[in-house]
Amino acid sequence: MMKNVKVLYIGNNLFDKTGYPSTLTTLSELLQKEGVIVEKASSKLNLITRMLDMVHAILKHQKTTDVVLIDTYSTLNFFYAYLCSKLLRVFNKPYIPILHGGNLPERLNKSPKLSKSIFANAYINVAPSQYLAEIFKKEGFKTLCISNTLKIEDYKFINRKDLRPKLLYVRSFAKIYNPEMAVKVLFELKKDYPDATLCMVGPDRDGSLEGVKNLVDELNLKHSVQFTGVLTQEVWHKKSEEYDIFINTSNIDNMPVSIIEAMALGLPIVTTNVGGIKYLVKDTLNGFLVNPEDDIAMANAIKHLLKEGPGNITHIARADVEEFRWDIVKHKWNQLLTNV
Repeated sequence: MMKNVKVLYIGNNLFDKTGYPSTLTTLSELLQKEGVIVEKASSKLNLITRMLDMVHAILKHQKTTDVVLIDTYSTLNFFYAYLCSKLLRVFNKPYIPILHGGNLPERLNKSPKLSKSIFANAYINVAPSQYLAEIFKKEGFKTLCISNTLKIEDYKFINRKDLRPKLLYVRSFAKIYNPEMAVKVLFELKKDYPDATLCMVGPDRDGSLEGVKNLVDELNLKHSVQFTGVLTQEVWHKKSEEYDIFINTSNIDNMPVSIIEAMALGLPIVTTNVGGIKYLVKDTLNGFLVNPEDDIAMANAIKHLLKEGPGNITHIARADVEEFRWDIVKHKWNQLLTNV
């Protein structure tokens, strides 16, 4: 049992400000239900203030904490993880990086010394996908694969039989996710399905939204594309009932939670085959895989779905993501946290 294990969780604790539940939000809540005592940092928006808050949390709780979890990404958060891990080693406190983002392998190559400092000195590294687990093990870092978890029982499965050309994109607007491809796919699809539409849900992360909107205007698709901005999980799940096909256009990825959620909701998946996605989506079995940047191939996969129907694809997908249920995943966390 994990009861009374004391954890400090370092990561993105911005749910109250953004409406998006991060891994920290979901995992902390589930661990607490198992009796784990969890302290969290940080909920600060300012980057410098957030770093200082993380350091303060370590100083405050290091004597009473059994282990520290650190959400670790390839971008700015990577340096947060480095500084926090270095401080934790001063106190001889065990820490576990939780690996996120399909770009982490590139970070290993770009920052080998910092990477070794973080990951080689960790109690263990936790990867939510077999993709990252294999890469980190190959680099010599002790790594355990524990899947992300969802409250699958809260996801309403809709059995879509007669599909309409209504596409849903749920992802940040960022270059690595190639959102412009979604617009190009719609353009190709409208050649055979003039009534096709696209809804794009998510925040603008790096200024890519402007380029996407410009492309929409250039291709004369203004009346066929809806931009919702940030929606809470509950709201986009409800909105997904209006759409019939979920598309993901990433050039770099790990194991996107949005795809797992879409599979749980009964949306047929058409996605680029990058990073860890192939461990989640099996081509023609529980979804469709196409090469990155190939908007014509994605449009053709969608046309196939519209003509032939989803068959058993969505039912198989839902059964596959049942493996992400907490009552399955929690046993790995229990074994890990009670043995630190």
